[in-house]
Amino acid sequence: MGILIALLIFSFLIFFHELGHFLVARYWGVKVEVFSIGFGKRLYTKQIGETEWSISAIPLGGYVRMKGQDDSDPLAVSYDADSYTTKTPWQKITILLAGSAANFVVAFFLYFVLTLGDIPKALPVVGDLNQSLPAYKAGMQNGDRIMEINGHPISYWEDISTAIKHSSTEELHISVLRDQQYLMIDIKPETIQDINAFGESVARKVIGITHQENAIVYLDLSLAESTQYAYDQTVAASLLIIKGVQKLITGAISSENVSGPIGITDMISKATQVSIAYLLFLTALLSVNLGVLNLLPIPALDGGHIMFNLYEWIRGQQPSEEVMYRITLIGWGILFSIMLLGFYNDIHR
Repeated sequence: MGILIALLIFSFLIFFHELGHFLVARYWGVKVEVFSIGFGKRLYTKQIGETEWSISAIPLGGYVRMKGQDDSDPLAVSYDADSYTTKTPWQKITILLAGSAANFVVAFFLYFVLTLGDIPKALPVVGDLNQSLPAYKAGMQNGDRIMEINGHPISYWEDISTAIKHSSTEELHISVLRDQQYLMIDIKPETIQDINAFGESVARKVIGITHQENAIVYLDLSLAESTQYAYDQTVAASLLIIKGVQKLITGAISSENVSGPIGITDMISKATQVSIAYLLFLTALLSVNLGVLNLLPIPALDGGHIMFNLYEWIRGQQPSEEVMYRITLIGWGILFSIMLLGFYNDIHR
C-alpha cells in the first residue's frame, strides 16, 4: 500500500512540474509534442490536440518534449515559428522556471490545506527536567509555564529555543507562571554537543527542560494567517533544502545522506501510518525538494538549460552545438551518478 501511495505522490508532483513547463510553453506558442509521466516504454498514450499525453514504464520522473528541444538528443533543433529553438532566451528561461514554480505553488497549497484543520502548537509548559542541568538546579519545576526570557514574550514552546540561542547575555532571566504566581528564575545555560537536522555535530545551549506532552493548543487560523503560514513554510522548506545541498557540495555533511526513490518511498509509507496531515506535510516538502533540485545548474536539469540561455542572453549567441552536446552528456552522467548513489544508500540502509 505504501508503494502505491508513493507512486501516486511521485506522479502527482511530476505532473504539476511538467504542467508548469507545458502551460508556459503553450503561452509562448511552442508546440509540445509529448507530455509524459515517467520514462522509457510508454504504457498508455492519448493524443489530445497536438500533444501525446503518456504514462511511461519507469515512474522516476517525467518530461515534456517540445518541438526543437529534446534532452535525449541535444542536437535536435527546429527553426519553425512554433519551435522552442526560435524563442528568445528570456522566453525559454520562463518556460524552464515554470516547472519548479509549479512545485512551489503545490507546496504552498498543501501547507494552506493543512491550516484548514486545527494546527497544533506546543505551549511553553515545562515537563520533565534533567537533574544534572541548570534549570533543575535553579529551581524550575514541572508544570511551570515560561512567560518571558530576557524580557521577550514566550507564546509557544518553539520560542524558548530561539530565545536561548539568540540570547546576548550569559545568564537568562526567565519569568514563569506557577500556581497563579509569577516568579523570576535566573539560569545560566550549558553548552552541549548535539546533532542538527543535517546530521552534523553542533554546539547548542540548553537549560535541561522537556515539553509537557498535554500542553497543546489548537489554532484556528484566519485566511490571512493561513496564507502567511503556507508562505512561511514554503520559504523555510526551500531554504532548508538549499542549505542541505550547499553542505553536500562543500562536504560539510556526508554523501551518505543522499536518498533515492527507495528511501523516499519508505518515508512516505511511514507517513501514511501516522496521519493524513503528516503525509500532506511530507508531500509538500517533497514538492519543494523537486522544485529546488531541478534548478541546480546541472545540464539535463532545468537549471542547466537556464545557464545555457543566460549565456546566450549575455553573449548574444548560443554555445556551439558540439559544446552543448558534450556538456549535456556530462550532465546526464552526473545525474545518473547521483541517482545510483541514492539507490546505493537506500539499499545499504
